[in-house]
Amino acid sequence: MNRKEAAALLGHCAAFDNRQPSEAAATAWASALHDVPFDNDSRAAVASYYTTPPQDPNARLWILPHHVRTLRSKIRSARLENFQYEPIADETPAEYLARYKGQVQAIASGRIAGPTGRPALEGGPSREFMRELEARGWEGNRTVDGDDVEAAELIDTVRRSGPLGIECPACAAAIGRPCKTPGGTDKQPMGKSRTKPHSARLRAADGQQEASAEERAAQEQRIRQMSARHLAREAEDIPDAEIVDEQAAS
Repeated sequence: MNRKEAAALLGHCAAFDNRQPSEAAATAWASALHDVPFDNDSRAAVASYYTTPPQDPNARLWILPHHVRTLRSKIRSARLENFQYEPIADETPAEYLARYKGQVQAIASGRIAGPTGRPALEGGPSREFMRELEARGWEGNRTVDGDDVEAAELIDTVRRSGPLGIECPACAAAIGRPCKTPGGTDKQPMGKSRTKPHSARLRAADGQQEASAEERAAQEQRIRQMSARHLAREAEDIPDAEIVDEQAAS
């Protein structure tokens, strides 16, 4: 972009921000955009800049040369999103580089419409490729039968190791989710996350069977009986208070 073209671009910017272009500004913009041509993409970059509102509603938009460079590059890159090189048979490296650069330039500039669909892989691997894999011990296509069925089903059920690999029996936290504290708030209706899993979840992860209601009741009864015996022994060890006759002592 030369000084005359930069002056024309500044005139385009003035239509948006009412700036007053000058010879000095045109010279400065030409120096900053010396390798950027004055084309439709450069003008589109200016329009794109003034299409996006500023983060501060009270701020004034004021485009600079680096905005033009960046937005123009984004406009051209968007046209190449689904680009796929189309080679020719027996092309040399020099031919490949020339053709590749030509295709990229043609699509990026908009002279040739780029592909609208994303290229997708079709078909499967060739027989030769599969034979090479199987020769190296690959067994990806083998079928599971006999005693391996249970092992395969067990592998499919494994989601995650540790306490978070199972649903919590105490708070019903899902697999992979932390345990929750009782109650909830508007911000956390399911309850606040606990830093440590519930004891029941830890026992279940270790493969320990959870005690039934009758077993828990019997355990609580044993704890109460032990506490009562302990209190009784402490009461027996307390010596009787010695009564002192203050008059006799005086």
